[in-house]
Amino acid sequence: MSARNETPHIIIQTLGAKKCNGDWESASENLSMDQVKQIADKQKDRLTGATLYARSREIMGTCVSMRVNVEGLSPKDALAAMAEGRFDEHFE
Repeated sequence: MSARNETPHIIIQTLGAKKCNGDWESASENLSMDQVKQIADKQKDRLTGATLYARSREIMGTCVSMRVNVEGLSPKDALAAMAEGRFDEHFE
């Protein structure tokens, strides 16, 4: 398990799970964009992004390797939707 202040551990804590999925077919964990923003804000000293938007994208990148969905989408699809502006209202 990761150190308690590492991003994967914070994601697991936020989900209230003991561990994450083994594969995408069994992926059941889901973060809301508000939870992603909360984690990004909590980890701002540990992340490289200059803005909340950039840090949130970093958190979503971690979700890819952890097999955790974001807003009901796979993290890659959520990142693409974010680039298209679908979540802009969260970052105004």
